[in-house]
Amino acid sequence: MSIPADVLPDDGAVPRAVHAAGAVLWRPAAGGVEVAVVHRPHHGDWSLPKGKVDEGESRARTAVREIAEETGFAAVLGRHVATVRYMVGEDRKVVDYWDARAGAGSFTPNGETDELRWLAPRDARPLLSYDSDRDVLADFTEAPFPLRTLLLVRHAKAGKRGSHPDDDARPLVDDGREQARRLGDLLAAHGVTHLHAVGRTRCVETLEPASHRLGVGILVEDAFADEAVAADPERARERLLELVAGEGVAAVCAQGYGIPTLVRDLAADPDPAVGPRPEVRSNRRLADPPSRKGSAWVLSFDGDRLVAADYVRDPSV
Repeated sequence: MSIPADVLPDDGAVPRAVHAAGAVLWRPAAGGVEVAVVHRPHHGDWSLPKGKVDEGESRARTAVREIAEETGFAAVLGRHVATVRYMVGEDRKVVDYWDARAGAGSFTPNGETDELRWLAPRDARPLLSYDSDRDVLADFTEAPFPLRTLLLVRHAKAGKRGSHPDDDARPLVDDGREQARRLGDLLAAHGVTHLHAVGRTRCVETLEPASHRLGVGILVEDAFADEAVAADPERARERLLELVAGEGVAAVCAQGYGIPTLVRDLAADPDPAVGPRPEVRSNRRLADPPSRKGSAWVLSFDGDRLVAADYVRDPSV
């Protein structure tokens, strides 16, 4: 994104980007939800919980950590709500926000935050000190509630085609195993409880770090194999929606043809001439969804209707 000239340093140099992450932390309440707003004594403001990304840390992992540090609550990320950009001195601040369901925990005043209030969104809005936080809260409240999440993962880097006598058994290479580890962090941040993979070694190995970390097994789902999606895309879509409707949060590891086909079909308008439904929020063109090795789609559903599709090109970022 270009930076308006009036916020550039006087010498015209491109400002340093400082990345941060946070969330609209919510919990169920009578008639809807309550959101957490924190008071930061060193700034003298009321804000949504957020903080700077540490070196080597992904933004999703930062959001979960900062929520715990500022509010005392564990959290599970849902859809990506917004990215906010503004200047702080000579630095450009870039803050990513998710919706995050509050888990176990309790608030204890600390050096970063000395007060937390759980409020209905309409009551939280006037308390927030910044227009940007109010805009994020407005984006959060515009989505249907509650949403269901499913992560659609492309397998990590494996040996080249033809490098193994049995292509189905082609394993991950070193770079692929590192991608798989990073994907494990992403799946944990989104509260994944069920793992499913196409019956290819490279797909199963991609989910193994998450399997060890989460303490759950990996179920083989060949309905999502490339050849199965090509032969019966409707059956693959139906099976995906079955996983969305099930208990917990599922992650599915599949391949380079099946994933874009499923995302495109889920986003499609019933009228083929329309293409993707314009109300589906996404950071990518849903008419041609990317699927880089080691990437993931975080899909958010209202019932069986896709509401948001967030593409995570590199889970380490």
